[in-house]
Amino acid sequence: MFTSIHSLVRPGRDLRVDFIRGLALWFIFIDHTPGNLLGQMTLRNVAFCDATEGFVLLAGYAAGIAYGRAMEREGWAHAAARVAGRVGTLYVAHIFLFVVFTAQVGFSAAALDQAAYLDELQLDPFGAEPYRAMLEALLLRYQPAFLDILPLYIVVLAMFALVLPLIGRPGWLLAASLTLYAAARLLDWAPPSWTGSGWFFNPLAWQLLFAIGVVLGRADPQALARRFPWNRWLAALAVLLLLATAVLLNLTWHGPARGWEVPEWLAAWLSDVDKTGLHPVRVASVLIMAWLVAHWLPAGARWLNGPPAAPFVLMGQQGLAVFCAGIFLSFLGRLALELASGGWVQAAVNLAGLAALVAIAVVSAWYGGDGKRRRAPALPASAQGATP
Repeated sequence: MFTSIHSLVRPGRDLRVDFIRGLALWFIFIDHTPGNLLGQMTLRNVAFCDATEGFVLLAGYAAGIAYGRAMEREGWAHAAARVAGRVGTLYVAHIFLFVVFTAQVGFSAAALDQAAYLDELQLDPFGAEPYRAMLEALLLRYQPAFLDILPLYIVVLAMFALVLPLIGRPGWLLAASLTLYAAARLLDWAPPSWTGSGWFFNPLAWQLLFAIGVVLGRADPQALARRFPWNRWLAALAVLLLLATAVLLNLTWHGPARGWEVPEWLAAWLSDVDKTGLHPVRVASVLIMAWLVAHWLPAGARWLNGPPAAPFVLMGQQGLAVFCAGIFLSFLGRLALELASGGWVQAAVNLAGLAALVAIAVVSAWYGGDGKRRRAPALPASAQGATP
């Protein structure tokens, strides 16, 4: 089975990025499934960041490579048009997911007499004013729970289209990004929201992580290695910081139940490490882990090209379809965990969820033509370039 999946993987890419993106998509499914015990082992439990930060950073990295090359070959107008086309694809996917997720939760709430689902997932406004809610969703001003990541990506990618001319000037790009980030945090700049609660992910702040990814994607790997060389003492310090963070977070969250209390000043500081405005500590956390992974996981690692890694690599390459399916499947997983209990249910939800995500990636890759391209026989030299 792994061998057939491996045949759908697109070659000629940095498979580290695809593998980690696939892993992040699985973590997002796990974290979005309430009651999932495996959620206690994902990134958010051991660091000041989670799969979302990693996903946005890697999205910028991939965009810097793909659209940077388009900018060099075709110029700003054509490259920006390609970015705009991707924005349109993401927008359509978001609206489709909004309709499906709303129907899924609404039907489940009515069938199981669980109105709390609507309140918890912020779908009450849709029940009170369905037509206005649909309009606001189309304007991205209404974002129920779990439906806030794609709007973030849509706006950040649209902003990226405007600053494409700066992609060859990384210093200027980072300076502009940092300025906007600081203004968003200091002046509370954020896009408007219909419900008044604001965007859960403020794109004016989160664009910084995307911009850093773009710069890293465009940089020469050897120059990056010289600028950020491996240092075992710094690596040891980074690992110790991550371990200390994991202990601190778990003491804060689970300590009171066992009679352990963190100091009030520390608890107050931790509450200020906000996700909406992408607190600087969250930025530092994901960049430290990116530095460690970049050195620990070489680009040419043979196991990344092997069948065992193929499911996650393929998920990373088919990220949009896998993400949308993961949101839908996470609510099904929640229903299963609420209707039954026990270790076997936990195992079944996580294994079935992962298998379904891999299946979605396989279908998406095949439908997109990846499988056909890999299996197409090479043309003889005399036929190459001939018009069919």
